[in-house]
Amino acid sequence: MKRLLILLGLVFLALLVTFGLTRPVSLPASVLPQHDSDVANGERLFFAGGCKSCHGSADTETDAAGLGGGLAMNTPFGTFHVPNISPHPTLGIGSWTTLDFVSAMHAGVSPDGRHYYPSFPYASYTRMSFEDLMDLKSYLDTLPEVTNVNAAHELKFPWNIRAGIGFWKLFNLDSSPVIPLPEDSDLLTRGRYLVEGPGHCGECHTPRNRMGGLDYSRWLAGAPNPEGEGKVSNITPAKDGLAEWSAGDIEYYLESGLTPDYDTVGSSMVDVQENMARLPAEDRAAIAAYLKIIPAR
Repeated sequence: MKRLLILLGLVFLALLVTFGLTRPVSLPASVLPQHDSDVANGERLFFAGGCKSCHGSADTETDAAGLGGGLAMNTPFGTFHVPNISPHPTLGIGSWTTLDFVSAMHAGVSPDGRHYYPSFPYASYTRMSFEDLMDLKSYLDTLPEVTNVNAAHELKFPWNIRAGIGFWKLFNLDSSPVIPLPEDSDLLTRGRYLVEGPGHCGECHTPRNRMGGLDYSRWLAGAPNPEGEGKVSNITPAKDGLAEWSAGDIEYYLESGLTPDYDTVGSSMVDVQENMARLPAEDRAAIAAYLKIIPAR
């Protein structure tokens, strides 16, 4: 009997520890710095992140800004429906505080204290600075409200149990940089930030582990196409990647959509390239410089 009581006590203690480690935790208000929001920088981050590419609705006449949501993402875990992130107070995120927004982007926690599924790429956005996230929220608040109501996620068991996302975060949510830089360079630092953070390039270009997290040992080495056919390309400086491309080639591709052999961008990369073309030239140069110094895979 004594052994049974000890065993039950250990199980109860383990459950308490597990709950403490995996429960949703919003960020405290103290993390937000004193900051005068820069709407222009927020717009720059909006295009760096390609927000419109995922959150745009089919009705482009009433959702010109591309925030109404509605895209269905079919995955092995089920179907995720992209939400409305317009400033609508009930259908979008208009009632969110800045802290609500930063907690969602940085910690994957909703304003009502639930884990977000990592189909929302907060595992990349967690590398963004608080100031940039505050600027992005300020820019989103200037855009038109969209009255688009989207469907709930349709997920298979056990993926429909949000509590398990806390375990996923323990192993896959890390705000540290993915790649160490070979030198102290403002250009490379900016490129790493854009690719690993707001650009969330790894979410499509990196293979995933069995938990659905990014396999950082194969960072940007190409992955199965989330749209179901073919493969997303290797964008490391490997033979089957960008080895033959110069940094200038990459910059021009991001600006124009043309490859060095005069092929054109296709598939979902069209939206990415069009967003990248809206960035300042120095940002495209930084992205290109970073892609040329990462390990070839």
